[in-house]
Amino acid sequence: MFKPTRLSFTLAALLASAVVQADIEVPLGSTQRVTQLFAFPNNCNVICFRPWTLEQTAEHYLNQSLQRDGYSRAKVSVKTRDGQVAATFSGVPDTYGQSLITLLNTADLAYQGASQLNSDGKWAYNWYLFLPLGMALENRKSVELLHFPPDYSLTQAQDYLESATTDRWAALLTDNGIPASETPAYQTIIDIAPIAAPSNAGKDLQTVYSYFTDYQTRMVKELSLHANGSLPMMAFGAPVRSWIKQQYGQSVGVLELAQISPAAGRTVSVLGANHPSYIWYAADPASYDGDEQKADEAGLKVMGQDLSAACWQAGMGQKPASDANVLLKACLNTWQVTRKEQTCALFYTSVRNLPPEQANAKCATPPIKAQLKQLRSAPPAPTALPPVL
Repeated sequence: MFKPTRLSFTLAALLASAVVQADIEVPLGSTQRVTQLFAFPNNCNVICFRPWTLEQTAEHYLNQSLQRDGYSRAKVSVKTRDGQVAATFSGVPDTYGQSLITLLNTADLAYQGASQLNSDGKWAYNWYLFLPLGMALENRKSVELLHFPPDYSLTQAQDYLESATTDRWAALLTDNGIPASETPAYQTIIDIAPIAAPSNAGKDLQTVYSYFTDYQTRMVKELSLHANGSLPMMAFGAPVRSWIKQQYGQSVGVLELAQISPAAGRTVSVLGANHPSYIWYAADPASYDGDEQKADEAGLKVMGQDLSAACWQAGMGQKPASDANVLLKACLNTWQVTRKEQTCALFYTSVRNLPPEQANAKCATPPIKAQLKQLRSAPPAPTALPPVL
């Protein structure tokens, strides 16, 4: 009788580890459904900016998800057979297909809401249904609630995370120690109006939320809750913070924490924050009759708030079991007390576009040094809603 040896066990282990993970095929639905959910054609009329087929468009966004999930060696191929579209993945866990199916099933609710909005004569000619495609499907660190995506993220970039808004917040996350390559995992976005629109469409879009209630609430539940707990959530901008109040009954101001319950017995920590693009409006001298000093004062305070909020998001994303209140207090102290000079320098380099040496010199002037002592007081609040950039 054959007697197993240590060598035979070792060979068996090596053979098992060498087994290549099987490809998985994920049905995306009919060509009509994929056309609807993937906003196809994204940027094409008579002359096409990118003359991609439906299959190439779907592959593009699914490849973005693979990269943002950290599966850099994974591949995806999208094919149509008999009017049905399917994606074949290699190099991903078996659960990856279910994550994609779940997202698309929820996306159907957004399409239904948009269709009803159009039937009611409230859809604008320059709006596009744009779902959060290309996000991390499995390996998320935090969730961001925003108002709506800018139209150029769809028509020009074909990248949900390509905008002045998302770029600025990614920079704030890197200021808080998150490597630039990892920021997309923190920026899984849910827009309460899943409509790509011009930057000045904010007020009009505030009237359409009710058409997307089922989509919004299911997205919050599916993206923020997981088997082992929940992910931290950011509520960016006044419209979103008002929506939190309306939908979950929780008030959340800037740098205030709330607990919402997307599902019975489950809670998610939510931090209120400025809209990432708000600082460009708050720090615009035109908002203060051309008074640059007042504009700088407001900008410095908003910068301190934004760095503190990104600090909390970074910390909670790295260690979700942390005490949310304790971490927030530590972040406030870090950026508005201990490192307030760095807060000042970052404002002048990233918002005023000064070179580092000029920014440091500006922060050393008596008026600014005096202002830094008041960094934790509330900034003046311009009344108009800033555009999404």
